[in-house]
Amino acid sequence: MQKSTILEVNNLTVQFAGKKVLNNLSFTIKEGETLAIVGSSGSGKTTLIKTLASRHTNGSVAFAGAPRIATISQQHVFKNLSNTSNFYYQQRFNSCDSEDALSINDVLATTGCKEDKIIETLQVLGMSHLRFTRLIQLSNGEHKRFQIAKAILQNAEWILFDSPYAGLDASARDLLNTIITSLISKKINIILVTSYGEMPSFVTHIAELEKGNLKEKITLTAFNNNIATNNYQKHLPSIDINTLATVSGFQESENCTVILKMVNTNVRYQQKQILYNINWRVNRGECWSIIGHNGSGKSTLLSLITGDNPQAFANEIYLFGQKKGSGETIWEIKKKIGYVSPELHHYFDASSTCFDVVASGLFDTIGLFKSLNSSQKKLVRQWMDLFHISKFEKNAFRQLSNGEQRLVLLARALIKNPPLLILDEPCQGLDAENATWFISLINNICKNQNKTLIYVTHYEHEIPECVTKTLKLHQGKIAV
Repeated sequence: MQKSTILEVNNLTVQFAGKKVLNNLSFTIKEGETLAIVGSSGSGKTTLIKTLASRHTNGSVAFAGAPRIATISQQHVFKNLSNTSNFYYQQRFNSCDSEDALSINDVLATTGCKEDKIIETLQVLGMSHLRFTRLIQLSNGEHKRFQIAKAILQNAEWILFDSPYAGLDASARDLLNTIITSLISKKINIILVTSYGEMPSFVTHIAELEKGNLKEKITLTAFNNNIATNNYQKHLPSIDINTLATVSGFQESENCTVILKMVNTNVRYQQKQILYNINWRVNRGECWSIIGHNGSGKSTLLSLITGDNPQAFANEIYLFGQKKGSGETIWEIKKKIGYVSPELHHYFDASSTCFDVVASGLFDTIGLFKSLNSSQKKLVRQWMDLFHISKFEKNAFRQLSNGEQRLVLLARALIKNPPLLILDEPCQGLDAENATWFISLINNICKNQNKTLIYVTHYEHEIPECVTKTLKLHQGKIAV
């Protein structure tokens, strides 16, 4: 018996700023099929998801019937109590200001469902304990499950996932797969954007995009055979150490012996304690990874170092040999740190040009507010060349794909050649090719320049070889 078509896409074309992002795409999804979309950074994956959800196209997108469609985005999207999205980067670490965010219960109540249905849905998703938590305080994994809860309560018949595994630890990824498999069993149709190396078993077909074109739509079996024969393997140019030396200048690292020391450090918000008696010492030239489940306190720990969390000054913390709160400014702290994180990415000024985003790393601002001299302009272009992003120099940051934006922010983190690098999920959003290249770059920088590195990832294969020490957090405590 022939299966019916539940989605038909014909001649779909999308343009932004005169550039074709999707070019004449045509494909179908039949009953019982679950489609995964793959492709390199900038290939048009997120644009395709958004276009299918909106159904406003130059071409034809025809779903069977008139289904309710929900999108699970890769970035946190929510409003405050004033019904605006005017959140700022450090807000989740400021207990008073974070109270301006809506709670999970506030948002789910707007679906019109009864309280018992909301409670039941949260229980199924393992979120009962988070019902009254503010959205701004959720981890990546928690926020994705919240979005799924909202979609379920809205009776969505299609759920479109944009990079659902980004930022999730292994157990959270397994839980998400279990949840999606359950949704499929209830006849909810799924489309998801994912990576070549992270293909869940519930997928039946894969559509590969390449520069806005549909390269192929194949079965999962054919895809796995292609992976096995390295048909998807690509290579970026190798890193030239001499070029790297010229660009970064090989400046001397910080002279002090102890870069960071925390003594019995605690963080609490109202009745909830996030960190418990953290004692940690990072010596000059050491490379550390921080590992732990979603919500274990990793981001809060990093915020104490970068100066974004005011509770740093209520604790005994030493940075570059100086006790925090002894007269230094936040800018004196930040000028010695190169930093990137999913939160920084989310709150960055999207209207800035990519040149200005990279240049802002010289001044540690979210946006460029100073004029550059000729040597600074040259340095920005050297780093953009090194990261293969020079072609985006005049583009607005918002015009780039998520992966391309992450490359721009990584160049920003490195541009001033700081003695301490804090890289929180640096490869999130990058395709495998760019992730491998960046890890090699960090390895070379740390080994040749005696850099101090603090590196956070949920993927063991993304940890650079230079990392020799590990701090493991579990429920806010250092795990032995």
